[in-house]
Amino acid sequence: MEVRYLHRVDYAPTYAAMQEFTDQRSTKHAQDLQGVPDQLWICEHNPVFTQGLAGQASHIVLPGNIPVVATNRGGQVTYHGPGQVVAYPLLDLQRAGYFVKEYVYRIEEAVIRTLLHFGVTGHRVDGAPGIYVRLDDPFGHSPLPQRPQKRTSATSKPIPDFSGLGKIGALGIKVSRNCTYHGVALNVAMDLEPYSRINPCGYSGLCTIDLARLGVSASWTDVADVLTQKLVAYLTP
Repeated sequence: MEVRYLHRVDYAPTYAAMQEFTDQRSTKHAQDLQGVPDQLWICEHNPVFTQGLAGQASHIVLPGNIPVVATNRGGQVTYHGPGQVVAYPLLDLQRAGYFVKEYVYRIEEAVIRTLLHFGVTGHRVDGAPGIYVRLDDPFGHSPLPQRPQKRTSATSKPIPDFSGLGKIGALGIKVSRNCTYHGVALNVAMDLEPYSRINPCGYSGLCTIDLARLGVSASWTDVADVLTQKLVAYLTP
């Protein structure tokens, strides 16, 4: 996997570049069984709200001077801004040998392991993608009662329970012809005020948090380097 550090970039041209890369590799893959090498883009964005395919305008309450960009990823509205590490894995899942559900699990695991490197315990919540932390005990290891549970096919999807939690990692992906783009964002040390202008990920009142407010002193570069290492390790077939 080739790793590219893009540094601080605007969202819209980066989104366009991901689409172009994916379209080109799909064409070349049809001609070359080896395909194009996977890439991992690591960056930081200028302030922007991004809206997913299922996004509802009502979840963007007061955008103000922050632009809103419609995208083709899954999910609802989220915010990107300085102090947040954004990772875009551009993978060929057919070549990797696993399906979308496992791909999401591997990304989430990379974020959990990154947080653990800095002493923070990350959690999954049943029915809601992304990674969360206990606001009252971010360094404790007790499992969440609302963690994903094994369900039968007849069991309905649960309503996510975010009680006592803050979201620290957001996930939104797109798969086109077995190739992935978009990705994951991990909050390091941000201005969190823009989250109050939206219903994050479509949930009114969902608390968002970053490492700085948990008392973790880590630079953007340090967190980006660890997340990169974990993503490369956990996304490798």
